[in-house]
Amino acid sequence: MGIPGRQRSKGIKGQWAPRTIDMLRSPAHRALSLSALRVLARLEIELADHGGNDNGKLPVTYDDFEAYGVHRHSIAPGIREAEALGFIEITERGQAGNAEFRRPTLFRITFRNTGRADPTDEWRQIKTEEEAKAIARQARKNRNPVSVFAKSRCRNRHRKPQIHSAETTTTCVSAESTTTLDISGGIRTQ
Repeated sequence: MGIPGRQRSKGIKGQWAPRTIDMLRSPAHRALSLSALRVLARLEIELADHGGNDNGKLPVTYDDFEAYGVHRHSIAPGIREAEALGFIEITERGQAGNAEFRRPTLFRITFRNTGRADPTDEWRQIKTEEEAKAIARQARKNRNPVSVFAKSRCRNRHRKPQIHSAETTTTCVSAESTTTLDISGGIRTQ
């Protein structure tokens, strides 16, 4: 009934982002880390800033995530985790660089409508909490091969890169006779 003389609120004031109770109870949602939850929340804010449109084309940068409170080193693991657990999809990978080469990553929230399609709810495919935790743990620590290569290549930024010559004693082409080692161990002169 309530207190006499007071009217009950008729709804939520301001913008809001719906999440179903099924999703909140799901093993996939319970396995999300704080970073992944913040990544997801920041993407929902971006969708609201676009008037609920453009799901699948939501541009969010590392600076956007960092301003929202995701530690810079936790952004990539949080994104990988939210994607692996089926809450988001990267529709176009971004690129860091100078002004004309820079572009943000574009995202889709799987539990929200896109302009043409209903939600896909990939998170529903995860049935147990153990499975969800294993997927989340694996996603947080696995990097794609490109980023692992980039990190190992840039480990010491102050070291000069080695320059390999196109012509060395092992690769030069010459008209003179060369000596090669046969696989069987014998030496052959050409």
